[in-house]
Amino acid sequence: MLSAERVKEAMYKAGFDQVGIVAAHPFPQEERRFRQWVSAGRHASLGYLERNIEKRFNPSLLVEGSQTVVVGAVSYKNRHSLGYPPHFAPKIASYALNQDYHLTLKAMLHEALMALKGDYPTLIGRAVTDSAPLAEKRLAVEAGIGWVGRQSLIISPTLGSFFHLGELLLSAPCDHYDTPFGESRCGSCRACIEACPVGAIGEDRMIDARRCIACRTIERGEGSDEDLHGWIFGCDGCQSCCPHNRHTPLASHPAFQPLIDPLAFDLTRWSQMKEGEFFDHFGSTPLSRAGLERLKRSARQINHEHEE
Repeated sequence: MLSAERVKEAMYKAGFDQVGIVAAHPFPQEERRFRQWVSAGRHASLGYLERNIEKRFNPSLLVEGSQTVVVGAVSYKNRHSLGYPPHFAPKIASYALNQDYHLTLKAMLHEALMALKGDYPTLIGRAVTDSAPLAEKRLAVEAGIGWVGRQSLIISPTLGSFFHLGELLLSAPCDHYDTPFGESRCGSCRACIEACPVGAIGEDRMIDARRCIACRTIERGEGSDEDLHGWIFGCDGCQSCCPHNRHTPLASHPAFQPLIDPLAFDLTRWSQMKEGEFFDHFGSTPLSRAGLERLKRSARQINHEHEE
């Protein structure tokens, strides 16, 4: 049996800011809600969300024999997270100013897993980021990390919502599991719903990806002539307005410090950018996923919006 104290020690040593532990079990109610969301077409072109739904809501199906899920949260909040200067464009979601979080999280999770295998030689585990089908937000609530905010993101009392999640699926039970987070602390606040310029946030705490600026500027197959409101990649609008993010600390992990200053890249610089410059500044960031030509196309669209 795993020691919860030792599991958390390994995760904190690997660099996570907050850690919770939950028994691996299915979430049938969440699965039903998710299936209804997909059936309504609110997942837009994200066809991968239609696959492996059973595994997504049952960790022991995703990794056979899993008995414990360890959820780690690490902050990426930086000085741009709470907003850009008025009228500045193009804006980049603050998480994308860092090196690709998938690689960083996987390295952190593997470090913790190797440490635990040193203590428990027969332990089998898998490190999971959001690239695998796992209901990580529900697991985060069950592990006591925080609650689901109106903008559909997990909000932690200590970290706010500017953080990434990563999980370890382990083959052994734990001597202690954390208490699920209680009621939502959003109260009557509707700041995120009112701040979203495209009305993508539903009353059910779920997003309509067909409208969402982040989806339209990042995902392949998306994009439209609708206003991007100054965003070239992603969107922080529903987070920067959240009262729970106002007084949380900036990220302390070295890997989640901005690699570039987005204020140094105005519309003119983006329109004139060559592949070499793009690679030098953004090659290791999530922006490389979109590619220069798509980002330049968004920049032209934003420029047109400003001219109108």
